Amino acid sequence: MKLFLKGNRCDTPKCAFERREAAPGMHQYQRGKQTDYGLHLREKQKVKRYYGVLERQFRLYFARASRSKGNTGTVLMTLLESRLDNVVHRLGFGHSRAHARQLVSHGHITVNGRRVNVPGYLVSPGDVVRVKSRAKSLQAVKAALAESHRTVPEFLSRVEGEVPEGHVLRRPEPEDVSIPVKPQLIIELCSK
Repeated sequence: MKLFLKGNRCDTPKCAFERREAAPGMHQYQRGKQTDYGLHLREKQKVKRYYGVLERQFRLYFARASRSKGNTGTVLMTLLESRLDNVVHRLGFGHSRAHARQLVSHGHITVNGRRVNVPGYLVSPGDVVRVKSRAKSLQAVKAALAESHRTVPEFLSRVEGEVPEGHVLRRPEPEDVSIPVKPQLIIELCSK
């Protein structure tokens, strides 16, 4: 599945995704049927790679989601969508999630007027995500906004001006998740 990890480059043919019918090599062994465990693991790995979290971070998010009220899968996806690097990317301030993560960790982004350099910071409704009013910060973000043709999701709003900023209107819901994912498979795997 194409995860759009390279930003706008994934819209071009350079980021083509095709799968061979057989494994590479001289003898080309046929791939076997994928097991249930393989399906569950692939779904979890897809979400981890998409949001750029490591196994330990993912386990902490899962533990937090399982302790909370409500559907564990929905809460897990809400937590991942609420990460600051993801919000910066969804606002269009970064070309890709990796670029948004770099913007956050290098101190180009503020939340409610305070510099936050932790990409995993969880934003909450009412937070204002703003670009620092430094020349380097503004140059990087305005270049990304000029190239970006992405629409801002409903749980966020973007205000373009001299200093771009975004507002978190509400918590992300399952329909706000930008990739097709089956959280139930992830929950079944992590609950073992």
